[in-house]
Amino acid sequence: MDASEMTHYLTETFDGVNVLEAGGDAFFLYDPQRDLPPERQLPFATIVTGDHYDSVSNLNRPGAYRLNIGLTKATYTARFGAPPTQRDAKGVLQTGFDYAAVDTLMPHPEYASQYWVCVVDPGEATLETVRALLAQAHEFAARKHRNQEARQSVNRREVI
Repeated sequence: MDASEMTHYLTETFDGVNVLEAGGDAFFLYDPQRDLPPERQLPFATIVTGDHYDSVSNLNRPGAYRLNIGLTKATYTARFGAPPTQRDAKGVLQTGFDYAAVDTLMPHPEYASQYWVCVVDPGEATLETVRALLAQAHEFAARKHRNQEARQSVNRREVI
C-alpha cells in the first residue's frame, strides 16, 4: 500500500477525519467540524514522505513513506513494554530497532516515549495490525474530542 492508498484508506474508513498537508506529508486529525483551534490540532496518525524531520528511516527513496500512529499507553506498553527514554547523540530514541526496516511495526524514533509507533512502507506483514492500530488510534482521538467538547459545554453553562 503506497502513501496515497494509505491516505485514502484513512479518510474513507474513519469518520470525522480532517487531513492537514505540509511538504508532502499528511497529518490525520479527528476534527469532524473542521474547527479545532491550532493548539488542539494533534494528529492520531501521520504519513511522512521524506527525511525532513529525521533521516533514520531513509525516506528519501522513491515511493518510501513512514506511517506513524499515536497509541494509548496501554496499547503501546502491551506491545513494546515501557517506552524508551535513552536517546543517541542525534536525539533518536534507542530501541534496538532498525528504523529503516520496511514493513516492520516498531516504536517511533522520536515519539515512542509518547506512545507512538511507526511502519516504513507498510505491506503484507503489517497491514492487518496497522489497520487495527489505526482504528484504536482513531477511537482514542474521537473519545478525547468528545471529552473536550463535554468539558467546554459544562464550562459554557457555568458562565451563563
